[in-house]
Amino acid sequence: MARPEGNGKNQTILIVDDEEVILDLTSIILRSRGYQVLTASNGIEGLKIVEASNPELVLLDYMMPGMDGLTALKEIRHRFPETYVIMFTGKGSEEIAVELMKAGASDYILKPFNNQNLIERIESVLRVRAVELKNKELMLERERLLREIESWNRELEARVEEKTEELRKAQAEIIQREKLAALGHLAAGMTHEIRNPLNSIALFTQLLQSGLNDPEKQEYTEKILKEIDRVDTILRKLLDVAKRPKFEISDVSVAAVIDGAVEFFRSQTDTHRIVVEKEFRKVPPAIPADANEIEQIFTNLIVNSIHEMKGGGTLRIELDHDDRDVIARVTDTGKGIPKENLAKVFDPFFTTKASGTGLGLALVLRIVKSYNGRIEVEKSDATGTTFCIRLPLAGR
Repeated sequence: MARPEGNGKNQTILIVDDEEVILDLTSIILRSRGYQVLTASNGIEGLKIVEASNPELVLLDYMMPGMDGLTALKEIRHRFPETYVIMFTGKGSEEIAVELMKAGASDYILKPFNNQNLIERIESVLRVRAVELKNKELMLERERLLREIESWNRELEARVEEKTEELRKAQAEIIQREKLAALGHLAAGMTHEIRNPLNSIALFTQLLQSGLNDPEKQEYTEKILKEIDRVDTILRKLLDVAKRPKFEISDVSVAAVIDGAVEFFRSQTDTHRIVVEKEFRKVPPAIPADANEIEQIFTNLIVNSIHEMKGGGTLRIELDHDDRDVIARVTDTGKGIPKENLAKVFDPFFTTKASGTGLGLALVLRIVKSYNGRIEVEKSDATGTTFCIRLPLAGR
């Protein structure tokens, strides 16, 4: 049975020996030094006490019946690594010493032992134990701090990346605003300078047309007038991109605008075998806007999607809102926008279409900005492109 004896240093030493004399003598010596002492007469009992009391040190006899000291030593060091072991042995050979130290003994003492030597060896092992456990604690703390520092570094990198992306977007918006402002000045001057001679050309062509009897020449003049109309249309679009025309604010249902735009292009989507999917997750309330401007956002995006899927595909329009914005996404399953073109898709006159003017997305951008909204290419790869539009709700 275990017998706790003595108080003092608040350190517990277990003595495991099958000789009662050794147990009593050693207990007296250790108790006089202020240690709490537990005793056991065999290895199995000793293991139970170690498990229950977690002593700092075990004095363990090498030769015992049942479970021998070497087996008990290995079990203690494996299961209770913070409990150190000093072996008692009556066989003082070098082979035994090496075997014990390899098995995890901190020291070994030959029987019979000198009392002072016993105390010195015990105190030495306890000092080593204290240092090693402190080092282990410091290593664990070091690992914890390193993990914490690594976590901080990841967080810092993420924040730097986030701020860098915000800065990039802010810089891109500034550049876009400057481009639109420059385009405004250019468009106003160009429209005035071009429309005057263009009107003259149209007038003279009509005069020529009225005096021609040759059907072939009549056809030529009609082509001239048609091209004049096309140039005038481009000029109007240019003005719309550069400067907001007259508008009328009313309560506009974005869901109704999308429904109308989809229906308007129904014949084209059917012709090109394009499947149209609409998902209105939450229908947003009406927003104060010009209905024609909101319509132009979606008609331009749908036109671009149809152009990308002339061989068939899926046009998907999603609508949702949060507490601040109406959120719409227009997705096609075309070939995607080349990476090198992503930064230029909203630039005036940039187009990859053979007959395009490059003003559609620039107009969309100008309209969205007019409402303090945002538009971006949210995704573009070989599976298609998604444009995301955010328009503020009323009063936001």
